Amino acid sequence: MERNERSTPVPGKEKEVDIINIKGIEDIGYVQPDSILLNCLTPEENTGCQHGLYFQDGERRVDYILTYHIKKPSSSRSNRQSSRFTDNAFTRSLRRGTARLGRAPTPQPRGDPEVASQDHSMDYHVDDKRLHREEFEGNLRDMGMELEKDEDTKTPGVGFVKIHAPWHVLCREAEFMKLKMPTKKVYEMKQSTGVGAKINTLVNKVTEPLYPNVEDNRTHNVKHLSYMFSREKQHLFDLSDRDSFFDSKTRASIVFEVLKRTKCTKAKYSMGFTSLLGSGVYTDAYPLHDGDLDGENVEPNDRKLLYEEWASYSVFYKYQPIGLVRKYFGEKIGLYFAWLGLYTQMLIPASLVGVIVFLYGCATVDDNIPSMEICHPKNNITMCPLCDRACSYWKLKEACGTARASHLFDNPATVFFSIFMALWAAMFMEHWKRRQMRLNYEWDLTGFEEEEDHPRAEYELRVMQKSLKKEHKTQKNPTEIAEETTNKWKQTVQSAMAGLKLTEKEKLTCKDRLPAYMTNVVMMLLMIGVTFAIVFGVILYRISTKTALHMSNNPTTRSNVRLTVKTTAAIINLVVILILDEVYGAVARWLTVLEVPKTDKSFEERLIFKTFILKFVNAFTPIIYIAFFRGRLVGRPGSYLYVFESYRMEECAHGGCLMELCIQLSITMLGKQLIQNNLFEIGIPKLKKLIRYIKSKRRSFQEEEREKKLQRYETDHFLEPFAGLTPEYMEMIIQFGFVTLFVASFPLAPLFALLNNIIEIRLDAKKFVAELRRPVAARAKDIGIWYNLLRAVAKVAVIINAFVISFTSDFIPRLVYQYMYSPDGSMHGFVNHTLSYFNVSNFQDGKEPMDPQHQVEMCRYKDYREPPWSNTPYVISKEFWAVLAARLAFVIVFQNVVMLMSDIVDWLIPDIPKDISLQIHKEKILMVELFMKEEQGKIQFIDSMMPCGGKEKRNNHAPIARSRSIPHTHSHTHANNF
Repeated sequence: MERNERSTPVPGKEKEVDIINIKGIEDIGYVQPDSILLNCLTPEENTGCQHGLYFQDGERRVDYILTYHIKKPSSSRSNRQSSRFTDNAFTRSLRRGTARLGRAPTPQPRGDPEVASQDHSMDYHVDDKRLHREEFEGNLRDMGMELEKDEDTKTPGVGFVKIHAPWHVLCREAEFMKLKMPTKKVYEMKQSTGVGAKINTLVNKVTEPLYPNVEDNRTHNVKHLSYMFSREKQHLFDLSDRDSFFDSKTRASIVFEVLKRTKCTKAKYSMGFTSLLGSGVYTDAYPLHDGDLDGENVEPNDRKLLYEEWASYSVFYKYQPIGLVRKYFGEKIGLYFAWLGLYTQMLIPASLVGVIVFLYGCATVDDNIPSMEICHPKNNITMCPLCDRACSYWKLKEACGTARASHLFDNPATVFFSIFMALWAAMFMEHWKRRQMRLNYEWDLTGFEEEEDHPRAEYELRVMQKSLKKEHKTQKNPTEIAEETTNKWKQTVQSAMAGLKLTEKEKLTCKDRLPAYMTNVVMMLLMIGVTFAIVFGVILYRISTKTALHMSNNPTTRSNVRLTVKTTAAIINLVVILILDEVYGAVARWLTVLEVPKTDKSFEERLIFKTFILKFVNAFTPIIYIAFFRGRLVGRPGSYLYVFESYRMEECAHGGCLMELCIQLSITMLGKQLIQNNLFEIGIPKLKKLIRYIKSKRRSFQEEEREKKLQRYETDHFLEPFAGLTPEYMEMIIQFGFVTLFVASFPLAPLFALLNNIIEIRLDAKKFVAELRRPVAARAKDIGIWYNLLRAVAKVAVIINAFVISFTSDFIPRLVYQYMYSPDGSMHGFVNHTLSYFNVSNFQDGKEPMDPQHQVEMCRYKDYREPPWSNTPYVISKEFWAVLAARLAFVIVFQNVVMLMSDIVDWLIPDIPKDISLQIHKEKILMVELFMKEEQGKIQFIDSMMPCGGKEKRNNHAPIARSRSIPHTHSHTHANNF
């Protein structure tokens, strides 16, 4: 166990002094006495220490954990290994001096030269990483952090560095990070009055059982006034309990910020924290969970409360404790679950309307005249073969079942539902903006602006390489080459320092990234081409399988050809989509890494955009083909369109392609939700956890005994690392596409999405609480690029639904027939109107049926073409152009009317709730009053301490003092206006 330092460097001083509990300095927040070692307690004496949440003294809390690999010492090197950890200060300083020059440390003398020569190359990398760790940890101590090592754990091969941020570091970093903290000032929140207040009170009483048993979820009438933390104004904040003033989430984020700023500068290249993780100097870094979830004598903690009131399936009907989620995981994760909860709530009315539309289709199927004509027993219409040679003529009444099923999703109510869902999407966007503003107010994020993040390690490395390369070119002349041979050490230091300085000025330009951009374009087009190729392959599968099944001798097989082909093709599409989703995710990350974005935010946004494009194309290309292309590139009997001169393009069923579109949508949507979103999320983390246990070589222990013997930081080490919110958002955005894009063909999509999300919320909650390491809390005031993607999907959904209604369904042809061609204004005769005639003698040689079951002269096919006895046989008829004109007109009218209505909804609903706007304004006034009172208190104190002459002299400068004390965002005049 590494010993604690006996002295603490005072900021601004070069010498180290022993600090012994200087209370006054501690209160200011500049130094913290850490030189006096507290009594080490045994695990039995201190429960917190036993669970690994505290240092060995049982007092200082572990705020962050770094892990590194420990090489297991062999018998031949055990003595050398022990001697390495007992090096004196002179040896360590000598090694650091050599590392500063960019050279490897001089190996220590070995007792056995043969063993030393064998282990030299292996020990070099181990020693190099150890020296980097020593330097980095020394720099952390210089930043004020307190560290404690633990290499004697139940986890073989892993060492742990426990980090604790003392009070003065927390205060300093909170001021640097501009954290808003609650002050002592408390004000009453204005409550609405009138009819609205009574309605809200009634609703709250009715929905009271739906709220979780969490204190943070209760509505409060008072709120603490928040202000950015300042060490000079600590008296404004309630510091009676310093241990709880900065909660564990805030402490971890502060430590993480310090880690990102700390660098190793003694090596040839400056290495930041992320570089150390990437190079293997440290293997993992994570904050600790607050405690255990279950077991005997488990102390109450936020994690346990979240597990019981949020991550349990038994509370699926309750609201989420968003306040507690934000308190434990941070604002960014809190916003995700708040958005997911609102999206799920908004799916309830959409599901109800979708079910009503579906039930309307079920109730009117027997009254639907076109399906009645198809199913009529006296219907003797003979249809042309569905494939060449193997298929025979068939009767139209055989499509009775398909026609009746198509009416369930192809009826006038689906047009209303499409309009409703477009307005629903607009309402959802506006509702979320208002909810987001309310959360920003409640979480003290008003006025928060994201500052530019630290450059990524990969970006810094590329800039360093560019700088050194440029410096190397400018210095290559004969005079400097001669200088280099005479003073090699000086040249090395100068070039390194010049490179470090150039990194501050240099940056990667578009020219530097041009190869990466070209690779991105080529690879994205290639991946999209792969998707199209697979869809084309599935088309060939459907064509060939349909022909093969028609040649079967089994009558049952021949009668269920369409259903068999549709279902199996949809399942194949689903499997391919699931596989390509994983491939495209890896490709998108690789392409983003090639671009070398500067910051983590830029990296995340570029990754999201690429992943969304690839996964969106992957999920919806088969659906778009069925909706808009299938059955339109067929030709006609006697002149069909062929692929590879042998595969005839497939046709839609007589009821249209809407039923097939519905089958493809339902299988893809349900399959992705059940397999990818739920099964993978449950199974893969548990499988990875099992693999980590096996790799730790602790299989001989029973699960319960192992958990009891592990410290908290060891237990968290075996949890799955947090990989970001991108996968969670992505699956919901794709689901949002299924709900809105083709909802005209599948009204039950919102219902299936609702059922999935009810499970998804609890599943994600359990994963975050029990399966994942605790993520570092990140502040955010919105959901970022995801909101723009949602708006884009909602806009595209209006256009796609307009085309689905116009071109995929028979809604427009029915209207055209009813109002232009029907003799009595009814739908009687519509089926016959949509069928054209074909003379079987006009079949191409070798394309007619081999064994026709019916001896016919004329067969019918679905199209608007002239009959064979006309002057222009098989030419597109005028009815086709009338229907096409009506379809295009409907698309234009539908799109403009629905988008206009959406814009009206957007305009009518304000982005900021009125009560929140008033409360924010009230907070500004109270803040000005607070500082005015503070300034007056200072003036009165100075007046009481100064003589009369001094008062007169001070009064001449009092206005200046007052104006300086008021925050620059408010003026004295502005305060008096209220």
